[in-house]
Amino acid sequence: MIRVGILGAAGYTGGELIRLLLNHPEAQIVFTNSESNAGNKVYEVHEGLVGDTELAFTSEMPFDKVDVVFFCFGHGKSEQFLKEHAIPANVKIIDMAQDFRIASDDHDFVYGLPETHRSVIAGCQHLANPGCFATCIQLAMLPALKAGIISGDIHVNGITGSTGAGQKPGATTHFSWRNDNCSVYKTFTHQHLLEINQTVQELSPGYDGRVLFIPQRGCFSRGIFVTAYAKCDNSIEEVRQIYADYYKDAAFTHFVMKSPDLKQVVNTNKAVVYAEKYEDQLLMISCIDNLLKGAVGQAVQNMNIMFSLDETAGLRLKSSAF
Repeated sequence: MIRVGILGAAGYTGGELIRLLLNHPEAQIVFTNSESNAGNKVYEVHEGLVGDTELAFTSEMPFDKVDVVFFCFGHGKSEQFLKEHAIPANVKIIDMAQDFRIASDDHDFVYGLPETHRSVIAGCQHLANPGCFATCIQLAMLPALKAGIISGDIHVNGITGSTGAGQKPGATTHFSWRNDNCSVYKTFTHQHLLEINQTVQELSPGYDGRVLFIPQRGCFSRGIFVTAYAKCDNSIEEVRQIYADYYKDAAFTHFVMKSPDLKQVVNTNKAVVYAEKYEDQLLMISCIDNLLKGAVGQAVQNMNIMFSLDETAGLRLKSSAF
């Protein structure tokens, strides 16, 4: 049994992680840390867990009693936390923030995208979980980049649900603004471009095109839908064979022959990918649930790989037709 600690457990990602781990056959939650909610029952904050657990939030962090700890902090807090706290060398770390996603001599964190780094993930001690937009965008492009069949600038549009902004209310997240609305933000400058470009260069060294990304806020709660296109001279039959071969052994990423809908993946750890040709342009589509395959679902998937478990353990979640 894997003993788990969760830091920053009161946010959206913390709640989803607790929900998954409560139903994981090989995991036991030892502590759920939240300074501001210490003493409160988990279900008093994550109300969907009422009847599922009597766990309470704690201000304590007994790292000597766990095998792995999940960091569910906001961006920038993980690096600072490790400067101020000592975690035993035998305890694995899975960080949900962006602090360690870019490779550096200053840290030993492995970038945790299973569709590209599975073997390295299996042997790592510290893992940086990918960003939600970064996951969805990369899954759309990985086979084409690996095969070298696209060139020039890659144009990307992605629309995300309101949970991607986190639990703390803001001017662009409250219901009366977000509902029946759509807007762009961080145009061409989104922070996930750093890790996306890192993967582009890893899979296709010297690729000289740009990833031009326009993120959009959608009027739904969860999910990400990405469309991307770039120049490609291969036939659609060749492209689809490349995609099918690339994802044939992937546990949760599925290449399909029909343009997908977001509802196929919401509340699951699935990613659905599709490709189509329009003259010399290759259209690449992917969709995921931003809180699951885009965050804690992928983190649990990585935990399974790190501990040599069945990669799908605790993650066989069913989507809804409606």
